[in-house]
Amino acid sequence: MRADSERTALAILEAAERVLARNPAATMAQVAEAAGVARTTVHRRFASREALVEAMSAWAARRFAAAVDEARSDTTPPLVALYQVTANVLRVKIGWGFAMSRMNSADPEVERIHDEVRKKCLRLFRRAQVDGVLRADADPEWARRVYYALIHEAAQEGRDDGDTDALATRVVDTLLRGVGMG
Repeated sequence: MRADSERTALAILEAAERVLARNPAATMAQVAEAAGVARTTVHRRFASREALVEAMSAWAARRFAAAVDEARSDTTPPLVALYQVTANVLRVKIGWGFAMSRMNSADPEVERIHDEVRKKCLRLFRRAQVDGVLRADADPEWARRVYYALIHEAAQEGRDDGDTDALATRVVDTLLRGVGMG
């Protein structure tokens, strides 16, 4: 019964992502219809629309953290890890764009997850500096902010294109080489 309940909750979250990404003002009834469940089922699992969006944010944040962890950025060579983290994160950001855009969640778990990912990113960038992938004089925090902005832009493009490996290459190449001639 528990596995069935988890599948239903995930189906609702996935349907909510699709519906709310298209129409942020969509109702719980529209989410229920897209999930193939009764409106009462959605309300039983999520007391309010706000609770549903918070649950989506938490789910997406956990997927985001798992995507970073799967790249083993603390042990994989920095350049390889940078490409892998980028591709993994883009897949989550493209698939869960509505939920990921709610980064200012009131949920302390979501904040903790994003803080831990920021720390992992900074560790990866420091390792990249030691290996000569990033300039030694680059500010890791600034590089992280630029990297996040590049990922955000690539995810916006990826909603139409969907080739995350090509987008990841574009993000990393832009981060490491820029767009100028000098």
